[in-house]
Order: sequence, then C-alpha cells, then structure tokens
Amino acid sequence: MAPAAITLSTPQDLALSGRWAARFMDALAPQLELLRLPAASAVTADATGVEALDTSGAWVLHKLLLRLRGEGVVVTLRGLRPEFAQLLDVVAQHVADQAKLPPPLAKPSASALERIGRSAAAAAQEMVALVNFIGETASVFAACVAHPVRLRWRPVLYNIRNAGFDALPIVGVLSLLLGIVVAYQGADQLRQYGANIFVADLVGLSMLREFAPLITAIIIAGRSGSAYAAQIGTMAVTEEIDAMRTIGIAPLELLVLPKIIALVIVLPLLTVFADVFGVFGGMLMARAQLGVGFPEFLDRFAKAVSITSYLVGIGKAPVFAAIITLVGCFQGFRTKGGADSVGRQTTRSVVQSIFLVIVADALFSIAFSVLDL
Repeated sequence: MAPAAITLSTPQDLALSGRWAARFMDALAPQLELLRLPAASAVTADATGVEALDTSGAWVLHKLLLRLRGEGVVVTLRGLRPEFAQLLDVVAQHVADQAKLPPPLAKPSASALERIGRSAAAAAQEMVALVNFIGETASVFAACVAHPVRLRWRPVLYNIRNAGFDALPIVGVLSLLLGIVVAYQGADQLRQYGANIFVADLVGLSMLREFAPLITAIIIAGRSGSAYAAQIGTMAVTEEIDAMRTIGIAPLELLVLPKIIALVIVLPLLTVFADVFGVFGGMLMARAQLGVGFPEFLDRFAKAVSITSYLVGIGKAPVFAAIITLVGCFQGFRTKGGADSVGRQTTRSVVQSIFLVIVADALFSIAFSVLDL
C-alpha cells in the first residue's frame, strides 16, 4: 500500500503513483509544494501507477491540474482507470458548480436600536420566567405547609450552618469596618459644631436602619447566592436535575425550598450580628476621634435609636433573603451547556441579586417615609 506520490522523471513527463486516498496522502503535501514546471511547457501526466482514488485524492488531483494550467503549463492526463476518471469528472463538475454560486451575503450588523430592542425583549422574557419561578416555588411551599412531613429539615439545617454560621466572620469584620468608617466620616463635621455626642445618632440610625441589613444582604448575595446558582447550574449541566424528575423528586422541593427557609431564618440573625459590630466600630472611632466614651455613647444611643428603627432594619432582612435565594436558584436552573454557562449564570445571579436588593431597599425607604416610620 504505497502512499500517493508525484515524480518528475523528465521535464515533460510527470508520473503519478500510489494510493490517492485520504489516509495515504500525508507525504503528498511537500511534493506538491516542491513541484514547479516552466510556463508554456507541455507535460504528460502518467496516472497508470495510481492504485486507488477516492474523493479526497480526486479533489487534490483536480486542484493540481488547475494550478499547473493556471501557470501556463499544458497538462495531458493519461493512463487513469475509467472508474477513477469518472470520479475525477464528478469532482471537477462539483468544483465548477460551487464556483458559479454567488458569494454568501454578509449578515448586516444590527443597529443600536435593534440591539436595545433585543436586550429589552430578553430582559422582559427573563422577568416573566422569574415570576413563573416564584409562582412555582410558592406553590411548592404551600404544598409543604399543607403536608409538613414533605419538608426536608436536614437540608434546611445544613443551609443554616453554611449560609449563617459560616458567614459570621466576614459579616462581623465588614460591619465593624463600616461602623468605623461612618463614625470617622462624621467626626470632623460634628467636631466643628461641638456636637460630638451626636455621633451615636449618626452611627445608630445609619447602621440599624440601612447599612447593616444592606451590607449583610450584599455579602450573602456574593457568598451564598452565587453558591446556589453554581450548585444548581452544575447539577443541570450534569443532568442530575433531570434524573431527580425521573425518579419522582421535585427539584424545587429539594433544592430551592430548604435554601429559602434557611436564609429567611439566618439573614435577620446576621443583621443583628452586623448591628452589634457596626455600632461597636462606631463606638471605637467615637472614643478615639471625638472623646466620647462608651457609657456616654450607649446612653445617647438608647435615647436616639428607637425600637422602630431597629425593627425596620430587621424587617428588611427576610425580603432580602427571599430575593437572594430566588434569584440564585432561578439562574442556576437556567444553566444550559457546559462550565461556561455555569460561570455566566453565577455572575448574573450575583449582579441581579445585588441590584434587586438595592431596589427593594429604596422601595422600603420610600414606604417607611410615607408611613412616617
């Protein structure tokens, strides 16, 4: 089984030999590169040595003949078996037909208005899908309330530990630093007016009403919300969710509901934890920059911050928890393809969770202002 070969025995004689098939043509490429014939010469290509010819070999042979004729060489092919010659004619006809086809039209680039419209339509479709997902989750939750035995408490406890207890260090550190920053930024202004003691009002109201629940929700969105999207997305890619449906396990009941219940429980507790560390950070900075001791700070803090302000901050936490969990799980279920899709949906879950948490916080502020809370 000799591979395909081209031999120039004399300047007028070209010998073709071997098996001109796809698997035997590895050595032919360098021979074609080295083959150079003088222009306006006449060459006879002897193909009696060709042992086999398939469509790949016929295409290469046809291209060789076209190249030589394009260089002004008169090539005469002889000795090719009739069945090989017929295949060569078919390939030549196909190449000629392809050359007659008009070039494909370039797809026009989308205008800015079209891109905006497509993005708006995709966002609207995703919003509708999210609303449907929330409805399905609510239906599953109602079914579990009607039949409490269906609720899986072990995943709930696992998520409480994972999203709550394990998040205490990062929540505490960032809340402490945030309290220090708030007190430090207000120290200069308060010192100018001799109102050092009002740093307790500044730190207490800002931390308890806004910063503590908001910073805690953002931390959990980046920490746990992304984990939910990555976990469910990986299960979707590996078809584990389809397997669960096949054996009769509802994915929402096993994967989504325990996470929602766990986060609704732990996020208010984490917010209280953040309140404590944020106020403590403000106390440290008030003592260092304004000369306000701990007893004076706490005395003013008890007078300035009402129980309503404390409950306002705590009341936001369950809503933030539901948003983070629903968006993270929703984006996880929308994962399709491979690892790239998992990363993309995880990023979307974090961005959308933080965006919706801030929007919800703004709506809470408007509502509380209207209600004079």
